[in-house]
Amino acid sequence: MNHNTKAQNVIQVKKEGIIISKTDLVFESDSVLNPATIKVNDDLYLFYRAVQKGNFSSIGLCKLSGPLTVAERYVQPVLSPLLDIESQGMEDPRVVQIDDLYYLTYTAYDGVNAMGALATSANLVDFTRHGIIVPVFSFTEFKNRAERSGALNEKYGRYAHDHIQIRKGKKVLLWDKDVVFFPRRINGQLYFLHRIKPDIQIVAINELADLTKAFWNNYCDHFSDHIVLAPKHDHEVSYIGSGCPPVETDQGWLVIYHGVHDTTTGYVYSACAALLDLNNPKIEIARLPYPLFAPGTAWELNGVVDSVCFPSGTALYEDTLYIYYGAADSSVACASVSLRSLLNELLKFKIDKP
Repeated sequence: MNHNTKAQNVIQVKKEGIIISKTDLVFESDSVLNPATIKVNDDLYLFYRAVQKGNFSSIGLCKLSGPLTVAERYVQPVLSPLLDIESQGMEDPRVVQIDDLYYLTYTAYDGVNAMGALATSANLVDFTRHGIIVPVFSFTEFKNRAERSGALNEKYGRYAHDHIQIRKGKKVLLWDKDVVFFPRRINGQLYFLHRIKPDIQIVAINELADLTKAFWNNYCDHFSDHIVLAPKHDHEVSYIGSGCPPVETDQGWLVIYHGVHDTTTGYVYSACAALLDLNNPKIEIARLPYPLFAPGTAWELNGVVDSVCFPSGTALYEDTLYIYYGAADSSVACASVSLRSLLNELLKFKIDKP
């Protein structure tokens, strides 16, 4: 069933306001945005993308006492570019804890290519970098493999740079961003979402070592089997992307993602919500037919990039789900919602099984 995209939003979402803004410190003098969040004991760690002049990104850290109060903010990045693949930026982090290890994913940007990478830590202080964990293909290589399992949505080509082979001396590759791990193993496997525009794809592996060239060859040969969410409603018609790490609930995995639609004044990024099956998250259970929240305040409508709500982290305090997001690519903001109310609303839009 494809529900009317004009359905009314009955969920009460509170815009809590800006949590942190840029400072005069060099590493975050241009903007701060798109945070990862994780609760550890009484602290809420907030890893954020910090941008300095010239669009060079590193990852900053502040700790919150409760969901909204900044208790400590570091004056230097906790992670800065070291590898060639991230020479111009470590962007848009997300973080989860699986067993005794923290998985912090980010987009590695070398000035030409933007691709999902991973760092792990046992203590959120010392990190081991694992490099790129998404497929390393040119768009043409990807397309040739993906079309073995059926025609590829023409939008994949629209967002590619296949007419450019080399830029700044580097091979132009398929952009694959927004890598987000599920916060526990499912049936013994690690799962993560990633995004090759315009859809969100899903990966299941036994261990990180499984992510070999042969694995990705086979994955792309059966690419259509791995698309978990595709644009469906007006507010996400251009493309969608992974957002916050999935939240485990009694009704399924709650996925807060971003949906994008093009307008005469540019793209508009909204926060969206869907439910995936607990035991098989490749199955979509339900999806809101309207944005969970959209740009509406001054700090969301006007900034480095106008009209952006980019959700990337959550924290649950009793029944209140706090959603942390980049606002207009300029600051880190927060919105809150009743988790139970959100689930109840989502279940009104369950997807009929064929």
